[in-house]
Amino acid sequence: MSHPLVITKFMNEHPSDSHTLERYVESNGYEAARKATGMTRDELVELVKASGLIGRGGAGFSAGLKWSFLAPSRPTYVVVNGDESEPGTFKDRQIMERDPHAVIEGTIITAIANEAHHAFIYIRGEYPKSARRVQAAVVEAYTKGFLGKRIFGTDFDLELTVHLGAGAYVCGEETALLNSLEGKRGEPRLKPPYFPAAKGLYMAPTIVNNIETVANVPHILAHGSDWYRALGGEEDTGTFMMSISGHVKKPGNYELTRTLTWRELIFEVAGGIRDDKELKAWIPGGASAPWLVPEEHLDLPILRKATDQAGSMLGSGAIIVMDEDADMVAAAERLVSFYSEESCGQCTPCREGTTWLEMILQRILDGTGREADLGLLHDVSDGISIGLAWPPKMTTICPLGPSAVSPILSLLKYFKSEVETHIARGQQVPVSIGRNGS
Repeated sequence: MSHPLVITKFMNEHPSDSHTLERYVESNGYEAARKATGMTRDELVELVKASGLIGRGGAGFSAGLKWSFLAPSRPTYVVVNGDESEPGTFKDRQIMERDPHAVIEGTIITAIANEAHHAFIYIRGEYPKSARRVQAAVVEAYTKGFLGKRIFGTDFDLELTVHLGAGAYVCGEETALLNSLEGKRGEPRLKPPYFPAAKGLYMAPTIVNNIETVANVPHILAHGSDWYRALGGEEDTGTFMMSISGHVKKPGNYELTRTLTWRELIFEVAGGIRDDKELKAWIPGGASAPWLVPEEHLDLPILRKATDQAGSMLGSGAIIVMDEDADMVAAAERLVSFYSEESCGQCTPCREGTTWLEMILQRILDGTGREADLGLLHDVSDGISIGLAWPPKMTTICPLGPSAVSPILSLLKYFKSEVETHIARGQQVPVSIGRNGS
């Protein structure tokens, strides 16, 4: 029996043909897009703004407010961000594979609202099945006249292009994605002046929204902003997809209302800790989020404000749970190694700093760590994210560098003794220099 606050366990409760146009139309699919063709830009923007829908890619910014920032010059573009590469996040993959027409319909409505006649769905390079499903759905939509010239028999034209990325994590950042889409290196752009709503794709005004964000838009149009707000709370409206992985008994994607606590999520929804072990820590919003611990945070509500006040973020809705046996130094090293590998190299603090953090942690794990490494980890982190505050004060163009700092700060704040134990254990092992040990 599912938890009363779980709308659906997304992976298991969708019919096997949910990705087809026939099944989608049976549930009134594309009726919301048809309705949108008869509405003005202002009406659509205000409706989405009133719903409280926020971006689901991690930033949590109001979708309607972002639409309202679109510069007046034309042409405009809509880009849907499916470059889901944050460790622990796999919700967008499931949406694209199980419900691609919801993404397409949401894209159509977003394009109408922002007066765009060409939209793009950018999909992570390691998601070939997602790309095939979305592309097949796009072909079905073209065949039915939902895309192309005079969609739904109106005067509105919309072309939709599916683009498969080359596998770079940094292209999940919206301006790096736009560079990649233009055939350039996937490197972030400076903001200002390159805010996508003003200078985006091909230097034209562009709206970039996450897969889950646009998939919510048809439901808002179909049922109204009040209905959508009522699904959640006054603070965080609607439902949210959450990817739960790690040391839990029932990992998976869950569609939830944010009116439950972390205790309810981990121990009721996700079934508790695997092998009935103790909970040690969890990452609440993807690998870039600072860690939370049961002694301080287990009974906090899963709300943006509460999580922000706890010094972390809900981000992309990816929860990674770690049990009592987890080596937290190894966990931090694995995350930092990812960010070091994925740095685009454009910014020196990120390019050099993430590499140094990885080397220091690896040295500690290898048993050659030094007591000075504790201070060195802190100093290198401070060079990437000045002041080590949250949200981070960046010395980089995008948040990738500061993302590598989050596991370091969490490690030093909650599990410093484990670092010290690794260092002390390594110092107890004699090191032979010459043949005679001299």
